[in-house]
Formats: sequence, C-alpha cells, structure tokens
Amino acid sequence: MQFLLEQFGVSVAAITGALAARGKQVDLFGVIVLALVTAFGGGTIRDLLLDAPVFWIQHPGYLFNAFATAVMTFYLVRYRELPGTVLLVADAFALALFTMVGTRKGLSLGTPGSVAVVMGVITGVAGGIARDLLIGEIPLVFRREIYLYATAAFVGASVFVMLDHWGVNSQANIIVSTTTTLLLRLAGIRWRIALPLFRPRAADPAAGGRN
Repeated sequence: MQFLLEQFGVSVAAITGALAARGKQVDLFGVIVLALVTAFGGGTIRDLLLDAPVFWIQHPGYLFNAFATAVMTFYLVRYRELPGTVLLVADAFALALFTMVGTRKGLSLGTPGSVAVVMGVITGVAGGIARDLLIGEIPLVFRREIYLYATAAFVGASVFVMLDHWGVNSQANIIVSTTTTLLLRLAGIRWRIALPLFRPRAADPAAGGRN
C-alpha cells in the first residue's frame, strides 16, 4: 500500500514540477529536472534524516515513473493549454499524499509522534521549495497568498499520528489524514484563508530612534 501511494504521489508531484516550468523558457531536460526535484526532494531529505535507504534509490521504479510523467506532461502542455489553477490543485494533491506517506514512514521506523509529524511536513513541502528556488520564485510555502500550505500539512500529519495512537484502522487513517490535508489546502485556496502576517510594531517617532 505504501509503495502504491508513494508512486501516485511521485506522479502528481512530477506533474507539478513540469507545470511550474511554464513560461520559464525551460527545455525538456530542465522540465525533467524540475519534475524529479519536486517528486524526490522531500522524501530524500526525510530518508536521510531518518537514516533510512533513500526510497527512489532503493526502488528505481519511482525514477522511471517521475521521468515518464514529466515527459508526458511536457508534450501535453505544448499542445493543450491548461488552466492556471491546475498547478495549485495538483500541488495540493501531492502535498496531501506526501505528507501522509512521510508521517507514516516516520512512525513505521519507530520515531516519536512529534518527529513523525515533522517528517510528514518535510516530505510534503521540501520538494516544492527546491522546485521554486530552481525557477527563481519565492517558494510557495513562504508566500502569504498561497494559503494554508505547510499549515495544512502539519494538521494532516498530526491527525495521522493521533489516529494511529488511538489504534484507528490503517486504511481509514490514510483516508482521513490525506483528506484533511487536501481539504484544508483547497479551502485555503478557495476562501483565501491565511495565517496572520508578522508585522512588528512601527518604531515610535518620539523615541528618536533610541533602542
């Protein structure tokens, strides 16, 4: 089950990596690189932190999956323009799947629940951060207008850990936690829900610049 979910997550993430290259004058090789970085970035960091075999090196099928998905997406977009919301929705699916997979893997390796939550968030967002940096964009996770990105991953991962602690059926846990992350992310996009901005209090002019 873990293998199939991770394969699906890799496909969706590779699509988001390829779609992010639109308008950036990137050739096929660049699109493939972006797809691979998006699909494997978070999981690679997670596995290195957990001192576990890196999943796509251990099972090269993930690599073939991401490569083929990137190539198909590249040619599809060349002949058919996709709505701008496709990237956001696809990214939301990738976020939900990878967050759940990362949290589940952390727990399976015996890490505390809090660490498993962090592993889930890293798996969900790190690939997208690397992708955005490569194309010269502020990572989605740091943009206010992206609406409940890492927050959705954190909540979904926490739900997974709590349900696992309570002994909820594994299949039900997967569905509930993945759906929680996905719905929070989509709700954030739909209704522009965001966390408060950090706005330090302006310096008092009467203070004359004193510390």
